[in-house]
Parts: sequence; structure tokens; C-alpha cells
Amino acid sequence: MIGVYDYTVILTYLSLMSGATGIFVALQGYGHPYIGVFFLLLSGLCDAFDGKVARTKKNRTKLQKDFGIQIDSLADLVSFGLLPPSIGMAMLRVSERYSELKFINELTRKVSWYSIILTVIAALYVLAALIRLAYFNATEEERAMEIQKTGNMHYTGLPVTSAALVFPFVVLVHFITRFDFSLLYFFVLLLIAILFVCPFKLKKMGGKALYVLVAIGIVEFILLIIFKWRH
Repeated sequence: MIGVYDYTVILTYLSLMSGATGIFVALQGYGHPYIGVFFLLLSGLCDAFDGKVARTKKNRTKLQKDFGIQIDSLADLVSFGLLPPSIGMAMLRVSERYSELKFINELTRKVSWYSIILTVIAALYVLAALIRLAYFNATEEERAMEIQKTGNMHYTGLPVTSAALVFPFVVLVHFITRFDFSLLYFFVLLLIAILFVCPFKLKKMGGKALYVLVAIGIVEFILLIIFKWRH
């Protein structure tokens, strides 16, 4: 079979499968759409450690390394590029306030200005995530050489994986305040899309900071379960 199937890619595969499952669940009627948030958090957890796991294998071939880079970006596009807008669409579907916004099934029958705007925002978010991931794939060697020369490790713009914490937080506030944040969610989508492609510098966090972010994700996961259970 073509591809790589050793332990170095397991977490990346799991992240992709989690993101895809979250999309399917969020956009279908057989599961509560907010379940997609839990899959987003799971994808974020897998992504946080996939690189560390891959680097434990010292004798990786060039094919294995290049394959890992490519599938990491492709998995990120699904989990952090497509899943967050899908959750937003799901929020609109179940919203009592905006229940008339039936994007998936009724867009061709009843087109309104707000449905067009929100759909465009969702599409622009996916585009921004794609552009960012493709750009950093194309400049991978250039950035590696810069790190070797200067030792400076930083991000340019907001990492796509930040979606794993940002959007669960918005949904969590939605539950805590009991206010319908459906439209605000799309405003956050637009803001994050802009930050994906903005050229500001953001220092890359070390190992301790990574565990702090993982802890924040776990707290969000627990709080979402608590508040969703109460509802």
C-alpha cells in the first residue's frame, strides 16, 4: 500500500478522523451539533503531540518526513479549517433565534442577505486556513534555515491550530451566559481568518507552554460537558 503507517503518523491520522467525524456530526441530524466541539478539542490534543511523537523516531527517511509534513497540513485543514465553520452552521441550525437560517438544505430555496454574508464568512475562513497552511508548506526549508542561523523560533500570524481553543471557548461562553452567540461565532470566524494571514510575529511557545494550552483545552472540555449536561 502507498503511504506511511508507522507510529509516527498515528496521531495525525486520529486528528484527521476526529475532525472529519466532527464535521459529519455537526452537519447531520443524528447527533447534537455541539458534539463537533468535542471532536475539535480532540483534534487539537492529537495535533499538540503528533510532532513530538514523530521526532522520537531518529531514522526516518526523507519520504517519511515529507509525508508527515504534508498530512499534518491536510489534517489541519480539515480539523481546524473546515470543522469550525461547520460548528457555526450547526449553531445556526439549532438556534431558536436564527432557526430560519437553513444554510445546507434551504439556501437554494430561500436566499437572504444574512445567509449569504455568513456563508461567505465561513468560506473565507476556510480559504484563509488553506492559504496559511500552503504558504508555510512552501516556505518550510527557508524557515528551517533561518532557525539554524538565528535560533529564533516564531510564528508569522496566528497558527491554524489555535482554532482548537478559540471556538470551544466561544461555545462555552454561549452555554454559560445562555445568550445566543450564533452570529458572534461568525464574527470570531472572520477575525481569526484575518489573523491567520496577517504578517505579525508570534513567539513559538516551548514545552511548558504547550502543556498549559493542553490543560486549558481539558478545562474547556470539562466545562462544556458540565454546562451542556445542565441544559
